[in-house]
Amino acid sequence: MENNENNPLRQFFRRPAVYLSLPSGGDAYTSDDVEWPEGGKELPVYPMTAIDEITTKTPDALFNGTAMVEIIKSCIPAIKNPWNLLSNDLDSVLISIKAAGGQETIDVESECTNEECKALGTYGINLQVLLRSIQKGDYDKPLQIGDLTVYFQPIQYSTMNDAALKQFDIQAKYKNMNKIENEQERNKTGQDALKEITSLTMEVLAKATAKIVTPDDTEVTDPKYILDFFNNCDTLSYEAIRDTNADLRAKSTIKPLTITCDECQTEYTQPFTLNASDFFV
Repeated sequence: MENNENNPLRQFFRRPAVYLSLPSGGDAYTSDDVEWPEGGKELPVYPMTAIDEITTKTPDALFNGTAMVEIIKSCIPAIKNPWNLLSNDLDSVLISIKAAGGQETIDVESECTNEECKALGTYGINLQVLLRSIQKGDYDKPLQIGDLTVYFQPIQYSTMNDAALKQFDIQAKYKNMNKIENEQERNKTGQDALKEITSLTMEVLAKATAKIVTPDDTEVTDPKYILDFFNNCDTLSYEAIRDTNADLRAKSTIKPLTITCDECQTEYTQPFTLNASDFFV
C-alpha cells in the first residue's frame, strides 16, 4: 500500500528500530535483490504493521512462503526480492524483524537431559544472543574428491521453500505406509519413499554446489550436470559432498542453545532450528 506523501500523520509512521548487517556480507546480491543504504551495509528494520500481523495468521500464505516474503518486504524495504535471500542470511532477517517489534526473547520448549529429571520447561532465549551466534560460513574452502574440486554456496530462500513443499508432498503421499499389511508391498513402498527423499536431497545439494572443477580446469556450474554427477558417482564421493555441505550449513545457522534446567539445574545443549513458516505465529 502506497503512503501519501502529504499525510500530516506521516511523521508518526513506524520508524526503523533495528539495523541489520547480513552475515553473508551481501556481496552475492544484485541491486534488484537488495538496495543498500548510501555509505553502508546496515539495513533498517521496521516493526510489523497490523496487516503484517494478519498475514502471519494466513495458513496457506505461510505454508507456501508468500506470507514470509510479504512480511520481509514490509519490515525491511531494502530487501527487494526476499525469494533470493541466502540461507545464511534468512535467520538473521527473521530474528531482526521480531526484535524490531520490541521483543527481546523467544520462548523455547525443552526437556531436561538428566535421566532422573526429564522436566519440561519453557525458556526465554535472548534474540540478540541468537543474532550474534550466526556466522557467514566458510564457503570459500573447497572439497577435494579425487581429481575433482567441489565448491559450495548457500541456497536461496526460494529453493528452501520449494524443497519444504516437496518434502511435505512426499510425507503426505506415504503417510499410511505403515498400515500396509503385505510386508513385501510395505517394503517396496518404503524403498520408493526413500528414493524420492534422496532424489529431493540431491536436487537441493546440486543447487548448493557452486561449481565442480575437473582436472583440466573445466568449471561445471550447471545444476543439471551437477545433479547428473550426483546420480552417477560412487556412494563415498556423494556422501562426502553431502556431509561437507551439511557441516557448512550448520556453521552458518544458529548454534545449539545452552539451557539450565529450572528443576535440577543441569546444564545441557539443545539444537535450535528456526522454521520460517511459523516463526511469527
